[in-house]
Amino acid sequence: MKTQYSFITIVINLFTLIPFAGSCQITYPIAGTGVTRCYGNAGVINCPTGTSDAFYGQFQGTPPSYRDNGDGTVSDLVTGLMWMQNRSVKVGQDSAFILASQCTLGGYNDWRVPTIKELYSLINFNGKSGASASQCTAYIDTNFFRWTTGNLSLGERIIDAQDWSSNKYTGLTMNGDTTIFGVNFVDGRIKGYPKYQPPTNTIPQKMYVRFVRGNSTYGINNFTDNGDSSVTDNATGLMWAKYDDGNGMNWESALAYAQTKNVFNYLGHSDWRLPDAKELQSIVDYSRSLDATSSAAINPVFNCIVLTDEGGNTNYPFYWSSTTHLDNMGGVYIAFGEALGYMKMPPTVTYYTLKDVHGAGAQRSDPKSGSPTSYYLGTNQSGDPVYGLGPQGDVIRINNFVRLVRNAVPASVNENMDNRSFIVYPDPIIKICRISVNNENSKFKIYIYNTFGFKVRELDITGSTDVDLSDLTNGVYFLQIRTDYSDGFIKKIIVAK
Repeated sequence: MKTQYSFITIVINLFTLIPFAGSCQITYPIAGTGVTRCYGNAGVINCPTGTSDAFYGQFQGTPPSYRDNGDGTVSDLVTGLMWMQNRSVKVGQDSAFILASQCTLGGYNDWRVPTIKELYSLINFNGKSGASASQCTAYIDTNFFRWTTGNLSLGERIIDAQDWSSNKYTGLTMNGDTTIFGVNFVDGRIKGYPKYQPPTNTIPQKMYVRFVRGNSTYGINNFTDNGDSSVTDNATGLMWAKYDDGNGMNWESALAYAQTKNVFNYLGHSDWRLPDAKELQSIVDYSRSLDATSSAAINPVFNCIVLTDEGGNTNYPFYWSSTTHLDNMGGVYIAFGEALGYMKMPPTVTYYTLKDVHGAGAQRSDPKSGSPTSYYLGTNQSGDPVYGLGPQGDVIRINNFVRLVRNAVPASVNENMDNRSFIVYPDPIIKICRISVNNENSKFKIYIYNTFGFKVRELDITGSTDVDLSDLTNGVYFLQIRTDYSDGFIKKIIVAK
């Protein structure tokens, strides 16, 4: 039997991917949002430390980690996916599939158009759009990926630089348009985009595409109903509440709601939290919609409350994530019902009509507090006031719903080492973490993140060394090592003093 003083040596060699999964195989590891700060309703705040503090619980997941392969490809060391570093020219979605089948970048011939879940894995919520390209910060890591905004000289908007996914919406949007989901790395959203240019709907809509390969199981859920009002996704290692909260609430209240449930040891656990944006998107079922299945865009193993929407129709909720969207300092949410908006249809009329403008499974952001009536847009055909945001008049639901999550399996990462072996011990770590490296003259940096995705330590190290972690609370952390010639690796460590 292992005692807390036993030493476990862990050696991982070049390009060996070992997904940590506890007692099960994690096939759908979710990369974090990249966020390292905390936010209130209006801006950056000091990260709350107590469970009763306002805005506590802004989980941001496993820190993203990439490797530039030097051949025009980038490996995601968390998800196991390999990506084109650059994007194609803008093409129609049908052409994107043809180009993927012809691509031989890096000597590989199995490139594909990414699913919406694969594509969304790249989003980084440190981004922010602006009035010009120089004022924009990409919603993708530009240290590894090429990116551009829309071309103003061609009459495009700054945000007209969306990427196609392979996912067709099973409903219709706008004026009955065939719709394809995509990610906009300029404004940080998932939306459904018309496959053909309106109003004739005969000319293909052109957008960018970034091909992907590897980990063909990514994005495929493996749900188990635990029979106790919880559902485990064996693919991601996450446990979800089978039922949502049943009531809308603002963002601060949604964060606090999770802690309230923990006080009462909800379903036998006291570590529930609001999911980050990527975790929440992981349970969207893009084969389902109000049009196609008369249901929310979620697996039937879950219960999803039915609501009456702004048009008086049966619909389904938006759910809050713990992630902040810097474009409007709003809370990021996923629409599990229709992503509604008010538009003038046709554009010549003076009134607004409520439409499914982006599709169930879209990701947008809403103000975290206040009242929708502060966002007056105009009137509908009956002369009643309507409220919305953006060019599609997105409906505003400041009081969104909550679907709680927790880690059923300790948070998973793909661990990858460079061409020297590191040894990290003991396991678990008592107070001192010993990091041993073959080349005693080697220089490298160490970053340690907590499970909320926030950096708690940064060190410059030469050769083998002892790292004092006695000030850290017990729990799971992620230790990242970067060398002067490698983008590094991430290893899960456990502190148990």
